[in-house]
This record gives sequence, structure tokens and C-alpha cells, in this order.
Amino acid sequence: MSLLRRPHPRHPHPRRRLSALAATLAALLLAAAPARAEPLVILLDWFLNPDHAPLVVAQEKGFFAEAGLEVEMIEPADPNDPPKLVAAGQAELAVTYQPMLYLQAEAGLPLVRIATLVATPLNTLVVLADGPIETIADLRGARIGYSIGGIEEAVLGTMLASHGLSLEEVELINVNFALSPALLAGRVEAVIGAYRNFELNQLELEGSAGRAFYPEEEGVPAFDELIVVANRAGLDDPRLPAFLEALDRGVQYLVNHPEESWALFAAYRDGLDDELNRRAWWDTLPRFALRPAAVDWGRYYRFAAFLEEAGIVADLPPVEDYVIDLNQRR
Repeated sequence: MSLLRRPHPRHPHPRRRLSALAATLAALLLAAAPARAEPLVILLDWFLNPDHAPLVVAQEKGFFAEAGLEVEMIEPADPNDPPKLVAAGQAELAVTYQPMLYLQAEAGLPLVRIATLVATPLNTLVVLADGPIETIADLRGARIGYSIGGIEEAVLGTMLASHGLSLEEVELINVNFALSPALLAGRVEAVIGAYRNFELNQLELEGSAGRAFYPEEEGVPAFDELIVVANRAGLDDPRLPAFLEALDRGVQYLVNHPEESWALFAAYRDGLDDELNRRAWWDTLPRFALRPAAVDWGRYYRFAAFLEEAGIVADLPPVEDYVIDLNQRR
């Protein structure tokens, strides 16, 4: 008779019990382990600044991570490149401008607006407060600096027309992006395209107050300043709804906790905690889109008609081809 006891037939062999236990523990560990975050690249329209606050807050509060995303924000060497790179499939998202979206659509770029960051115009016509220009009517014969042709000329032309002037009665000078320096140096008497949350603060910090004229008060339809676009071919990407949900959380936290959000932004990286950004932060705060995914369709139709009437675009596809509310699509 063998001295070794056989396992009772009703109970598994000890080795099998250990194997089963190990398999169970492995399964529990796998279930508990966080899923690998999906990378998502968003190209900014320019250097990082308070206009991008909802993105930074969503990043720093962990909302993107909780949505399963590893978001990388990249500043462009050339602000014209981000939409083109998204159109070419080299990045998932880009920050651009509603007025520029129409030019991109007419050019055939497969771009679709999926979110809004800044829901009001920032663009203004600015003169020095202590200068000779007190009203738009005083601009007859003046030199006006600009950065980007086409859209800004249409905006300026409409603003002048509301005061009985035309573009032929002013001299346009391309000052690139040196709007405030050109105004301060006396190269021009006015600049178009100056942002009300930046250039006005920049002028004041240089010791010279500015006077702003607002396009939406001078016959130009209101528009969303900063928007986010995706490639039309990628609209079924599950990362996009996750991005929008996290962005929405970022905006809500931002408006509920502006001081804490400023601290997050200022500490995000070196060079952000300065007086210009601090002032711009508070001027931009009331302009963020509270429902980033939502679309004001009337606003998009009106601005398309405005550009067509101004002769800036001639063959626009339907607005629905390049604007979408992904929340309504699901």
C-alpha cells in the first residue's frame, strides 16, 4: 500500500488550486490596472496664452487623463500650418478661427469644426487713446496696419462703410504681427486685428492707452474667435467625444474657480506667470464657450453670407460640410 495519500476526488490537486488562484489574481490585477491612455495631438494657433486656458485646465486637473487621453499641445512655428497638418492627417486636432474656416473650406481642406474655445470676437480696430482718431470717421487718409489680408480687409471695409468711408480712403500697411509696436512707433495711426484681451493690455503696460472699436458693433456679424477643427475622415474617432467631455469639464472648472485656474495656468510652464498674461486672463474669462461642442448655426450662416457678400469667398460648400455638433451626432 502506498504511503502517499491521494487527493480526495472531490478536491482539486494542490498544484491545480495554486494555478487557479494565480490565474484569478492575474485577472483581478489586469482589471484593476488603468487602461493605456490614448495619445491625442492638438496643434495650437499660436504660442500658449490665456486663450487656451480651457485646454490647460483640463490637462492640469486630470480631466483628459480621466477620459483616457494623453493630450499633447504643440505650438506651431507658423500659425498658418496647424489646419493644413490636420487636413494632411499629421495631427488629430488644431486650433483655428471661425473666419479662417471658410477660406479653408473653400480651398477644399477636409476640416470640420468640432468645438469652440472663445465664443466672441477678440479682433478690434485700435488707435492710441491720446491720438487724433476719436471716431472711425476720423480715419480718412490714415495708415492702418494689418497682419493677415482678406478677412481683416473685409472686417475693416465694413467698419469703415458704417461711417461713410471706404478702403480706398485709407492706406493699408502690412506690419506682420507687430501691431502694437507699429502703433507705438507712429508707423500707423490704427491697427486692425488687435486682440482686445492682449494688445490693449500690452499698450497700457508700455505706458500708452489704446482706444478700441469693436467689429460686432460696426456692422460685422459676431463670430467665434477660436475653434477646434478635426479631419472629416476622423469624425468617428472615439477619442473626439472623450476630448469634448474633458474640455467641457475644464471650462466648468475654469469659470467656477478662476483664481485656482489662473494658478494652474501660471505654473504650467516657465514664462506664463507675467503681468500681460495675468491681465489677459481676466479679460478673456467671460469669453470662453460654456458649451464647447454646441454650435450656433445662425452665427455660422450669417458669417458665411457676410464673406460671400464681401467677395472674400465665391464657392463655399454648405456650412454643414465643415461644422458639426458631435453631441447631436451620437
